[in-house]
Amino acid sequence: MAKQYEMFKVRVTGVEQATPQIKRFTLARADGGPLPAFSGGSHVIVQMQSPCGSQFSNAYSLMSDPRQLHSYQIGVRLEEQSKGGSAFMHNQVAVGSELTISTPNNLFALDADAGRHVLIAGGIGITPFLAQLHELEDGATPYELHYAFRAPEHGAFQGDLEQGPHAGNTRFYIDSLDRKLDLAALCAGLADDAHLYVCGPKPLIDAVIATAAAAGIAESRVHWEQFAAAAPATGAAFTVVLARSGTELQVEEGMTILQAIEKSKAAKVECLCREGVCGTCETAILEGEAEHFDQYLSDEEKAAQQSMMLCVSRARSARLVLDL
Repeated sequence: MAKQYEMFKVRVTGVEQATPQIKRFTLARADGGPLPAFSGGSHVIVQMQSPCGSQFSNAYSLMSDPRQLHSYQIGVRLEEQSKGGSAFMHNQVAVGSELTISTPNNLFALDADAGRHVLIAGGIGITPFLAQLHELEDGATPYELHYAFRAPEHGAFQGDLEQGPHAGNTRFYIDSLDRKLDLAALCAGLADDAHLYVCGPKPLIDAVIATAAAAGIAESRVHWEQFAAAAPATGAAFTVVLARSGTELQVEEGMTILQAIEKSKAAKVECLCREGVCGTCETAILEGEAEHFDQYLSDEEKAAQQSMMLCVSRARSARLVLDL
């Protein structure tokens, strides 16, 4: 059930403007000790406290070398419609600032059974692949990285890739220069043991999933990650019953179950990310079925309808009874 995280303090030791919209932050443990081990594809939850008392909590991929635990690095894109977290990181966080982060968790690991790793990144979606590339340096499994972005000035960490050991395995696609990524051609040429990984904007993820399916690539060979709440703004209202108290709540269109519970103060639910990736708000389903929009549960767990993430998932039925 609900995942538990250790939270600890880190100090910002470096801030770099990677593109007009993306900053790279280097974090070291505030007590000077080594950071927890992680693998490529891992993320941490970053908690931020504003001077006015507002608290933000976002998930960010670790992009540094998993073999070096004296510091972590994360890349943060300033979102146009920021809920507060990315704006805080860009406008309030500087060298010397202290943040609270979680121990790492990995929902986007490289598959050990793959005969080839094909990595597809869009914009800020490059970050988890940077850590994975470190893991691939010494391995025998072939790999390739396809990195798409809008214009040369938006190619975050392009210089690192061009000058590093992965230059020969990396291809860049720049929209403004009319260098487009041909997903159909890429998928058509894949061997049966190759695995696809995609991270970036939702249209890119959807296109990779659809193109892979059209090419006959099994779903188990397609892996994706996106840190953004996936619950749609539309959808009929439904009733949620909190079984322990008998409280009934109406969850309106455009509202999450978590928001309805918090508004009514009917129960206390911990949720670190509010994006369906941390697992802390996982709650057992006693009656009804959920429409799952999280990235934490596996396809098998979603089909079993035993639990759901209250921060993003909604009800498939008109009435949902939860173990709260």
